[in-house]
Amino acid sequence: MRSVRVGYTARPLDMNQQIILVERPEGWVRPDHFKLVESPVPEAQEGEILVRNHWLSLDPYMRSRISAAKSYAQGVEPGQLMVGGTVGEVIESHSDRFKPGDMVLAATGWQLFAAVSAKQALKIEDDDVPPSAYLGVIGMPGITAWTGLMTICEPKAGETVVVDAASGAVGSVVGQLAKSVGCRVVGIAGGSAKCDFVVNELGFDACIDHKRSDFEKQLSAALPNGVDCLFENVGGAIFETLLPRMNVFSRIALCGMVSEFNRPPHAHHTLRSILINRIKLQGFIVSDHMETWPAIRQELRERVARGQIKFRESITQGLANAPSAFVGMLKGENFGKQLVRLID
Repeated sequence: MRSVRVGYTARPLDMNQQIILVERPEGWVRPDHFKLVESPVPEAQEGEILVRNHWLSLDPYMRSRISAAKSYAQGVEPGQLMVGGTVGEVIESHSDRFKPGDMVLAATGWQLFAAVSAKQALKIEDDDVPPSAYLGVIGMPGITAWTGLMTICEPKAGETVVVDAASGAVGSVVGQLAKSVGCRVVGIAGGSAKCDFVVNELGFDACIDHKRSDFEKQLSAALPNGVDCLFENVGGAIFETLLPRMNVFSRIALCGMVSEFNRPPHAHHTLRSILINRIKLQGFIVSDHMETWPAIRQELRERVARGQIKFRESITQGLANAPSAFVGMLKGENFGKQLVRLID
């Protein structure tokens, strides 16, 4: 059995474990759409590092990657490894960029070990923020929040900003950033516990539970002056309800439509509001502008380290439980950023 040097202790490498897609789901995703397989630990080649993953990120975009529908990125075919971001420890290096023991962020997928080009990994510093934060609040979700809010919505002090999926990895950052520039922030979330967290812990001005029977009445009461900026994560009926409440010359950053991933597309009947209110509506994919990531990540990291941005994580233990956690996230069962811890 191979062994590698980690610090001063040599240890054997176990077999690798991976989660592969078995078949494309139609409708709701089920755990049996995936399969856990074992394979030899990969060999790192020249210019590569061997990483033992500690954390796996689960994100809504993964649903579109396992669909046959056209998307902005190449999908996962049945029999292939599920895609995903990871944070892990370098246990073998064939590059002068890294040494054993370094912690790195990379897109290595749903697996325990990965050999990856050193150019495709980012060394992370975890002295004042936890490593898992690089998959959430200061990772892709946080950068998504910053990009959509600051560059598309362009909020101004005194304006009203609405974000749905407000307790999630993206929405929670959106609201806190909007508060930092002096906006009134209203969140939408599923359940009283999430709404309490959004208001009492994150500092939103209000949060409306979309599961309530009087949701629309509560929403109207929370938005007496309409909506200037909408950060849209959910789509479907919630988006339909919000469109007529948009103000003249308001802005919408269309980030996601997670409610429509597992069911037929929602028939929108309030799109006329975009014309009447001269709304700027822009869809965006945060990976289109990778050159902006380093500066945004550094800004978010500093705010997290200073306690100016708070975050919450839902943690599932073990790679074998990743499919169930993924299904639960798509159903809104997670609270904050959904992660899978891959080490004991």
